[in-house]
Amino acid sequence: MTTPPSTEDLATSLAHWRQWVGRSESRHDTVTAAPLAGLAALLDRDDAAPAAGEAMPPLAHWLYFQPLARQGEIGPDGHARRGGLLPPVPLPRRMWAGGRFEFHEPLCVGDAITRESRITRVDAKAGRSGTLVFVTVRHEVSGPRGLALTEEHDIVYRELPAPGTPLPPAQPAPTDANFEREIVPDPVLLFRYSALTFNGHRIHYDRAYVTGVEGYPGLIVHGPLLATLLLDLLRREQPAARISSFAFTAVRPLFDIHRFHVCGRPQADGRVALWARDFEGALAMQAEARIE
Repeated sequence: MTTPPSTEDLATSLAHWRQWVGRSESRHDTVTAAPLAGLAALLDRDDAAPAAGEAMPPLAHWLYFQPLARQGEIGPDGHARRGGLLPPVPLPRRMWAGGRFEFHEPLCVGDAITRESRITRVDAKAGRSGTLVFVTVRHEVSGPRGLALTEEHDIVYRELPAPGTPLPPAQPAPTDANFEREIVPDPVLLFRYSALTFNGHRIHYDRAYVTGVEGYPGLIVHGPLLATLLLDLLRREQPAARISSFAFTAVRPLFDIHRFHVCGRPQADGRVALWARDFEGALAMQAEARIE
């Protein structure tokens, strides 16, 4: 494992990583029905089989444009080795920190789709928990009807904690949900989502790795899966509503060793507050959707 940069040379490292700002890539795919049927099964929905021309649910675009690094290019954490579109940050922990979405046009079964991705920001700081590096990627996904959605994806890289280091202090989750659902994040659920998204990150399925190397107490629930569960909760509550925007921030990791709840509460002007609450009542993810 590469030694993370010290505080003294962080500025030099940051200047190097910022050379990746502006880098871009273009990827192409076709919206096929099988991944959407798999996602519905994963979410425990009884939806009919997706038909040609049917719109995909919001965030299902994560099932496409899958990472296809050759096996010899995979790093020790199960991701592709650092470099390429993303800067080669050597810090071992890599997590989704959050995202922001605008949904413009539907993406439908049978559509040929394109994703244009560009690095827009690279920042770093040294704090009490060690070095943190933040990378933001902007994605624009287009189909036959033009620009379908824009996404800003925040990634955080960080050092491994010392053995026995506790999780950050918990922030209490809201207690005024109007609707909620209990989720059992067993290893099968996490494995199936990893398979649907071709995600090789070992923190989601390799218990020996996630506990012995990265120091977590259990398998980690994927940030994208948790965001998908929040929007699925909203779809269950208001199935006819059109979701026009969505934003989420990961606050605290969730693990397969405890059940958790996804919760929601309508607000003014078509906004809906959404959040995930862990088994102790702590906030794990906070989000907001706008519906029409």
